[in-house]
Amino acid sequence: MTSVTVLDGADTIGGNKILLEEKGRGVFLDFGMNFAKYGRFYQEFLSERSNRGIHDLLELDLIPKLNIYRTDLIPADVDTTRYPKLNVEAVLLSHAHLDHCGDLGLLNENIPIAASPISTAILKAMRDTSPSHLGSEISYHSPKTRIESLGGLVLESGRGGLYLSRDFYCSSPPKQELREFTSRRPGQDAKNAKAVEPGELGEINDLHLPFEVESYPVDHSIYGANAYILKGDTTLAYTGDYRLHGRGADNTRRFIQAARNASVLITEGTRVGREADEEVTEADVHDNCLEAIQGEKGLVIADFSARNLERLEMFAELAEGADRGLVVTAKDAYMLHAIGCAEGACAMDVGRIMVYGELKNRERIKWESEVVVGRWGDRYVSPAELSRSPEKYILCFSFFDLKHLLDIKPSGGSYIYSSSEAFSEEQEIDFLRLYNWLRFFNLRTAGFEVAEIDGEPRPRFTKGFHASGHLSQNDLINVVSEVDPDVLVPVHTERVDWFREAFPEIVSAPPDARINL
Repeated sequence: MTSVTVLDGADTIGGNKILLEEKGRGVFLDFGMNFAKYGRFYQEFLSERSNRGIHDLLELDLIPKLNIYRTDLIPADVDTTRYPKLNVEAVLLSHAHLDHCGDLGLLNENIPIAASPISTAILKAMRDTSPSHLGSEISYHSPKTRIESLGGLVLESGRGGLYLSRDFYCSSPPKQELREFTSRRPGQDAKNAKAVEPGELGEINDLHLPFEVESYPVDHSIYGANAYILKGDTTLAYTGDYRLHGRGADNTRRFIQAARNASVLITEGTRVGREADEEVTEADVHDNCLEAIQGEKGLVIADFSARNLERLEMFAELAEGADRGLVVTAKDAYMLHAIGCAEGACAMDVGRIMVYGELKNRERIKWESEVVVGRWGDRYVSPAELSRSPEKYILCFSFFDLKHLLDIKPSGGSYIYSSSEAFSEEQEIDFLRLYNWLRFFNLRTAGFEVAEIDGEPRPRFTKGFHASGHLSQNDLINVVSEVDPDVLVPVHTERVDWFREAFPEIVSAPPDARINL
């Protein structure tokens, strides 16, 4: 008998944690961070205490109460043995957005991850370049130990030993470059530095799972997104996040066609209930951003979502057409290197990329000095050069990079916002701060403006500068009609009620309840 349990993500956008079981053996579909739940308690400068392991997350009900977590994250006052112990043999990861992978690092280190080669590379790059916290410890981690003098309530990472890697199994044969990239940590050859103990890097077919697994690339706002079809006593299809209006739409169509044989369709529904939601394609975004760049005689700043390298590729094309250089942050350059290791060659011509030379009072950190400087060392662009010749560049900065404008000192120019709208009061406040920075440097805005609404300054977004990573309501209706499942399980949505009304005969969406098939 096959069963489906949606442990998280049934009635919120993100946080997907879906358990599939077949005769007592199980797999997870994603294990993401539920930002809506986390946001009730935490924000940028208030986060869980890593030295307490999973204690805080369990207390606040931010992760499922299960006996499936890393033993080194369990302090003395947490007893996970009273929770259900699942026989989970792998996680099938759809893509490397945190709302799908952000809690993976908490899982028992013996649970392998199946993903695309690109997602595998992105997770490794994220771990290399980000400050360590529990959720980021996916590719490798430093085992923690209890401090017995404090009653075992506090955990600490050992200074010696090795970083332990998790086993990964790719949806296509991993290249040698990816093996080399995942098997070492930048700077590990230095004296007293901790090295990575490499894990397995194989193919999904090497795993002996309770289901026969087929993976399909789909179009989303991050490279490397996969959907899955799992065949056991029942055939199930899981979409992850997908769309039909991007450059990879044909990949999505191939998955939909293959999913016609599935009895159960587990689908995201991010945009349902938005009947007036106008479709914007990546081609529309290209044309609108091109228009914003044309005629601009000053610096152009492009702001788009982290790891949306398809958008970065688009701006690289626009920069070449405008006879400008595209300047990215060192972290973006490292991510391009990672994807190049997964693909054998990056999806874009990285030779055209330049790197912003941030002013620092210390040596560059190892991932930058070894990889980015080693590859693009002669293509760093200083703040002074950007200030002297702003008309020669498009600079890829986000809101959190704007402090560096105080070194560049632009006088005029354009700021193109090519990312999602604000969906919370906190995000709206960030946009008011962003607007203050832009006004300070007399930068024109494209993609959003700040207007007085009900007597208060509020951000107002311009359609056409960002294409959603999710399929529209009409597309979803067509997908369900084409697949024609016996059971429909909606996830990654705030509108379960819409699904129940639209598909009353087939929808099954009981959060936390087990669906036996």
